[in-house]
Amino acid sequence: MDEARAARRRAGLVRALRPRAADSPLLDLASNDYLGLARHPEVTGGAARAAQEWGAGATGSRLVTGSTELHARLEAELAAFCGAEAALVLSSGYAANLAAVTALTDTTTLIVSDAGNHASLIDGCRLSRARTEVTPHADPQAVRAALTGHDGRALAVTDSVFSVDGDAAPLRALAEACRAHGAALLVDDAHGLGVLGDGGRGAVAAAGLAGDADVVTTVTLSKSLGAQGGAVLGPARVIEHLVNTARSFIFDTGLAPAAAGGALAALRLLRREPERAARAGDVARELHERLTAAGLTAVRPDAAVVSVRAPSPEQALRWAADCREAGLAVGCFRPPSVPDGISRLRLTARADLTSDQVDTAVHVITATAPVC
Repeated sequence: MDEARAARRRAGLVRALRPRAADSPLLDLASNDYLGLARHPEVTGGAARAAQEWGAGATGSRLVTGSTELHARLEAELAAFCGAEAALVLSSGYAANLAAVTALTDTTTLIVSDAGNHASLIDGCRLSRARTEVTPHADPQAVRAALTGHDGRALAVTDSVFSVDGDAAPLRALAEACRAHGAALLVDDAHGLGVLGDGGRGAVAAAGLAGDADVVTTVTLSKSLGAQGGAVLGPARVIEHLVNTARSFIFDTGLAPAAAGGALAALRLLRREPERAARAGDVARELHERLTAAGLTAVRPDAAVVSVRAPSPEQALRWAADCREAGLAVGCFRPPSVPDGISRLRLTARADLTSDQVDTAVHVITATAPVC
């Protein structure tokens, strides 16, 4: 451990916890609270009421005492909102991805996984013990090639919006590639739900794939919905299969009632105020346009993530620290969290940011940018 620690320090890759205060004065462009709902009174009120009614914890696994009427309502409304036949709520988006990948595959299955996929999908592939072929990022033709000649079950897995650069997967083309070879498609829509699609129904709905029999979606409740937890959405028989086979569901304590209540309140608020989804995208595009106009290298966003390149891990860390000192919280992504080895600042475009706050963010980021 000491040798590894020293190596991390030499490479400028040391990570540390930084507890934040409840009343932090920082302008937040680091969290995944895309719609600004984590502190919305309706959402916190929903969480508080659920805790008062059901208790602080779920008290057991979902198959024992951890399933409440509240969980069932959340699953029904989430499935209806996203256009799926059924849903299954788990304790985190990470657990949802592990459940979906491992329960839908076995040692005879071929998994085709995008090179830019989230760690939870990668870990699901490893735990599945299936043969996994990693394909170049967002490349449907590579997926077709990987599936060609495989005689048996196959599953392609991809993020809908990739968390590092905020670019979207070509879901329709991927679905066509899968269908040409009888494969299923699993989409992690963690960064699409609440931002993309009609009223924030997600990238799968936007691609016209919601409710399809050969498409399964995973989502998180901790980003646009401002709460905690994850869910798998898909055909009812897929959900029934997960209930009986997914280890990260069967052997995990159920999602805390407060998180379920907060997520349900956020979902209902989003249904009532669909303009929040469009606003998050508008803010992302404005940040990108103004930062690139200032000479910075930023990836054009497809959702609410704006990625700004940094010259090195050390400079990225210093840049983020300088932003913090100037009153702005930004994400700092460095190896090994980035698949291409390029360090960057990761900015969250929130729907509740005002024009003045966007101005402040642009000024701070450009004023503190490293000199190349």
